[in-house]
Amino acid sequence: MAVADAAVVATGLTKRYGRRIGCEAVDLVVPRGAVFGLLGPNGAGKSTLVRTLVGLLRPDAGEALVLGRPPQDPASRRHVGYLPELFRYPDWLTAREVLVYHGRLAGLAVAEASHQAAHLLERVGLAGRADTRVGTFSKGMQQRLGLACALVGDPQLVFLDEPTSALDPLGRRDVRGLIRELRGRGVTVFLNSHLLGEVEEVCDVVAVMRGGRIAAAGPLEDLVAPSAEVELVLEDPEGRAGEVIAGCGRLIPAPELAPGAGPRLPAEPAAAGRVHLRVRLDPAVSRAELVARLVQAGVGVDSVVPVRRDLEDVFVALAGEDGRTA
Repeated sequence: MAVADAAVVATGLTKRYGRRIGCEAVDLVVPRGAVFGLLGPNGAGKSTLVRTLVGLLRPDAGEALVLGRPPQDPASRRHVGYLPELFRYPDWLTAREVLVYHGRLAGLAVAEASHQAAHLLERVGLAGRADTRVGTFSKGMQQRLGLACALVGDPQLVFLDEPTSALDPLGRRDVRGLIRELRGRGVTVFLNSHLLGEVEEVCDVVAVMRGGRIAAAGPLEDLVAPSAEVELVLEDPEGRAGEVIAGCGRLIPAPELAPGAGPRLPAEPAAAGRVHLRVRLDPAVSRAELVARLVQAGVGVDSVVPVRRDLEDVFVALAGEDGRTA
């Protein structure tokens, strides 16, 4: 994709806090109109990267473009919405007043700001609390109001930093629906989250951060493509499969399998000689070649199923020990 078509471009972007690294040498391209998911364990640098892209932090090295302009250029924020991870609104203002105030800051006339405030409160499920003081809101209601503020002015690009952190399951579903609605209107959504299932449901493109750097990035379907692992159901009364598998890859013992990710077992007890295995193939060996070698050795092959990774598998593999802090 051409950089000119991107909503966000970062090249070598680096931000340090003294000796501590916030983000380092980040190269990133976020396509326009996509839902982009930024994943990583706590402390990986996700929020630092977001705050640098929206102009709240000045990078120590590298550069970025947001809707074609540097983040330090105030004009780059004219069409950008932002929900920070931590935010607070004045307790004495009502939800409507908060949104009208943000609309006025965005350059809207009073009438237009009032009209948009009513519309946004409806969209985030707060229409019935429009004239309630914010100080009485629960954390979930505060989060919904923050989402509404991020949408003031009909932005072309919306940064959402942990947008569902305080929401119950129904609230999270509403946010996913809102994100899909924004994508349908051509709005680019930059979603920073550590909720893997949420990212997998709504994102088109994903990046994983570790230690301030991008460990992997690309279309979601590419990152979760079938791995080099296969699940086998074999008829092997003579015990010949082990030698064949040793020449094609590595047998994965049961303790290495993630919970819920083990080989699919039959509903009935296995017949004598029938075995259920998971194998990680060597890069030079295809599934077809493995089957051919097994058949040649006299092993019956009932089924060969490629193991498709999910986003959790990808995250754990890339985040490593850092992921234990998430």
